[in-house]
Amino acid sequence: MSTPSSTPTDATTTEAWGRLQQLADRKVDLRQAFDADPQRAERFSHDAADLFVDLSKNLVDDEVLAALVDLAGQVGLTQRRDAMFAGERINVTEDRAVLHTALRDPEGVRVEVGGEDVVPVVHEVLDKVYAFAEKVRSGEWVGVTGKRITTVVNIGIGGSDLGPVMVYEALKPYVQPGLSARFVSNIDPTDVAEKTRDLDPEQTLFIVASKTFTTLETLTNARLCRSWLLDGLRASGAIADGDDAASEAIAKHFVAVSTALDKVADFGIDPENAFGFWDWVGGRYSVGSAIGTSVVVAIGPENFTAFLAGMHAMDRHFVESDLAENVPALMGLLNVWYVNFHDAQTHAVLPYAQYLHRFPAYLQQMTMESNGKSVRYDGSPVTTDTGEVFWGEPGTNGQHAFYQLIHQGTRLIPADFIAVATPANPLKDGDADVHELFLANFFAQTAALAFGKTADEVRAEGTDEAIVPARVFSGNRPTTSIMAPALTPSVLGQLIALYEHITFTQGVVWGIDSFDQWGVELGKQLAKQVTPAVGGDESAIAEQDASTQSLVRWYRAHREG
Repeated sequence: MSTPSSTPTDATTTEAWGRLQQLADRKVDLRQAFDADPQRAERFSHDAADLFVDLSKNLVDDEVLAALVDLAGQVGLTQRRDAMFAGERINVTEDRAVLHTALRDPEGVRVEVGGEDVVPVVHEVLDKVYAFAEKVRSGEWVGVTGKRITTVVNIGIGGSDLGPVMVYEALKPYVQPGLSARFVSNIDPTDVAEKTRDLDPEQTLFIVASKTFTTLETLTNARLCRSWLLDGLRASGAIADGDDAASEAIAKHFVAVSTALDKVADFGIDPENAFGFWDWVGGRYSVGSAIGTSVVVAIGPENFTAFLAGMHAMDRHFVESDLAENVPALMGLLNVWYVNFHDAQTHAVLPYAQYLHRFPAYLQQMTMESNGKSVRYDGSPVTTDTGEVFWGEPGTNGQHAFYQLIHQGTRLIPADFIAVATPANPLKDGDADVHELFLANFFAQTAALAFGKTADEVRAEGTDEAIVPARVFSGNRPTTSIMAPALTPSVLGQLIALYEHITFTQGVVWGIDSFDQWGVELGKQLAKQVTPAVGGDESAIAEQDASTQSLVRWYRAHREG
């Protein structure tokens, strides 16, 4: 394995980039492309683990794809990929390895960080999480009054929330009957109030997920939940007043995902009930670690193991497939093609699977926190646009909301459509298979976006000439179709890893560090400085800018209670 350069290659100086600039001036017409090549759909479709991915409705031809693959070679994609999987410190601003992939490596694989094989440690923590989950699921773990746990509340934010809640929602058919999970993240007190309002304190277990156990939002919410628990238990007479009773209750109703065992103990959680993870796992890549403890409790260790195996299957595809057949690499390169050569600024992810309704929100953090950078990993300014806004909603809801812009707007919006062949709930409306009706929309939308409708086709329908222009669809709107047999734990893991590696590919082309997130820090730092001003400290108010002073004074004048 060759070591990647400490200075990123400027993609704009490569031969392939120049060729792509020339090719971008030559329009690819999808109607003509399909008419000219009856095998286009077959040639531009690929299998990746259990996923079938059709790239044929993208604005590319063989020359464009060849140039994109050459670009990947000229910026060193495979070398940087191999360095990541080997545990090299490619997160340069934090001097860390990037090894979320090690979270799903099977036992026996060897990955070293600082001379230590991390895979046995990963499985040691995983086994501990599994053992805990089995206790909760079996009823062996009970609350302070001896009642079994029926609701698990995960308290986290960012990667400690978005991943677990997305996976839980996606895999609801696999949740053990009688168990449910809820997720608290927002520091808005309404979040805690609503999530706990109808719960029984005697049957509720809280998981506090914070690596350092210092995250402002998470620890504030954890204290609110602790107060709710103790107040509720005391009000019902379930526990007596006093510190000893409170300590016993907290120990039975709180566990932690953290490595700061001293702070965990100070909170009242038994350090034996803390599950650790490592600095080489970024938050947005951590759902396969102990951060997924709430999911393990809900769906069980066997299903979570299948989830990890799905991620690993996509990892192997990314590592072992030639770039010309490598689905994550090709999809990442296509995103570069649209961002840098077609001025696309957003990217829609449209799951035709209701259980994936939180998947676009999950991808927002993964993609935009990773690739929202304006300097390269050596500190030099970027030489291209980087990143795009990821967004989306499940179909068919989106069709009745924002598809108008995708179909007939002036902006190019590449879109990924995701669907499964076998639904979890195969319902019928009379004799009609509703899932088939649903997928008819999935197939029709990508066809409509690709091929559109000409003015002559509109006229042929008898449309009044005055409104013909309004009913023309230009087509040539690029989409990728991703299909899976069913939304199983393995398939969900494959989808997550697919987008992780898409994001990585784009970052390599742009020469950025996709694994730090300094951009989230300034606002958090300023919030701490502004907090005394919000509380009425006049000297703190005087230190703020004029707009902030005005807003704080308006707030204080109108706050009731």
